Amino acid sequence: MKQDSTRNTAYTVDCEDYVHVVKFNPFDSGDACSLIAYGGNNYVVVGMCRFQEEDAEVEGMQYKTLRTFHHGIRVDAIAWSPETRLDALPPQIRFCTAASDKKLRLFTSDLQDKNEFKTFDGHSGYINDLVFAPKEGQEVASVSDDHTCRGWDLEGNEKAHFVLRSPGMSVCWHPEEAFKLMVAERNGTIRFYDLITQQAILSLECEQTPLMSADWCFKNTLKIGAVAGSDWLIWDISRSSYPQDKRPVHVDRARLFRWSRVNENLFATTGYPGKTTTQLLVHHLGHPQPILTGTAAVGSGLTWHRTLPLCAVGGDHKIFFWVTEM
Repeated sequence: MKQDSTRNTAYTVDCEDYVHVVKFNPFDSGDACSLIAYGGNNYVVVGMCRFQEEDAEVEGMQYKTLRTFHHGIRVDAIAWSPETRLDALPPQIRFCTAASDKKLRLFTSDLQDKNEFKTFDGHSGYINDLVFAPKEGQEVASVSDDHTCRGWDLEGNEKAHFVLRSPGMSVCWHPEEAFKLMVAERNGTIRFYDLITQQAILSLECEQTPLMSADWCFKNTLKIGAVAGSDWLIWDISRSSYPQDKRPVHVDRARLFRWSRVNENLFATTGYPGKTTTQLLVHHLGHPQPILTGTAAVGSGLTWHRTLPLCAVGGDHKIFFWVTEM
């Protein structure tokens, strides 16, 4: 794993294929290493990494592939299950994918002989995002271009169904309150649903379109962030349904928004994959300008490490990692 200073990438990992999506496991898997999954044109790779920022005995970064899962079709989104444990006997890896055939696939593996997958059918449009229930991991929620958000059990049975007014772009589960779900729509509306009553309980407005991505801040659940048009926007839901802060950041259009897992003022955005490069910007709410600008060869996907101020973007046969200050 080499350090690459020309584009201020801290580390890169070489991959067999174009990386369409990359996702750190946001849950504690019982191991000192971090799990990361990435999806290509027809497979998902699960690997583990360790960084010198967390372990003085590591030089730079250590990366090891644990297993490659045949997927048979392009991977568009990945969600990790909190039931993934490396300290169990046998270990369990569980994640769910969304693919270009409008299906969800649930993978469960013990990294040895047991490799199962189930297909969830029901969406009639492209699936843009999915998430596991963070406490028990017994449900998955997904949003789609078919103007629905759906909740599923692990057998693939539909348990909840919300009709949206435009394509669903992002879905997030409240980290503590198991019955609260956030759904962001392309038309600029972000709604919060109560899964018990299956009713909307709150909504936020961007006042601009298209909203491409939104995220719930793990460190402060009153904060919501999104990108719409070429701007990022931040809400404090205890104060107003309109953004408290917004700024134009990407000249062409913004594509993804992700909060850091370790600092409620730190977040990253990406621009639209251009013909040759994608811009990654890391922002801190205390600074008027981005605190880090990175460039990836036609990048896609954006994910933060669970315990470090470190984010990753997929790209052409590579994953790029950037380390930032807190």
